[in-house]
Amino acid sequence: MHRTERNTINFMVPDDTFEKHYRIGDLAEMWSLGRETIRKMLVDEPGVIKVRMGRRKTHTTYSVPASVAERIHKRLSDG
Repeated sequence: MHRTERNTINFMVPDDTFEKHYRIGDLAEMWSLGRETIRKMLVDEPGVIKVRMGRRKTHTTYSVPASVAERIHKRLSDG
């Protein structure tokens, strides 16, 4: 972290911190795949943010950074 001329603090954050994020429905629509297919691909994918609402796994929201979505899509199209 460093101070700027106006005595404010700027935190050093990774470049991808504020990149666009996608939800399961967004990716399913973009890739013409089912939501459940996308969810299964995301379960153990590194970089995917999982927000669990309550105790049940059925209430989990997945947030996929654009860089992770690109990595998955590349892997699907190369395979």
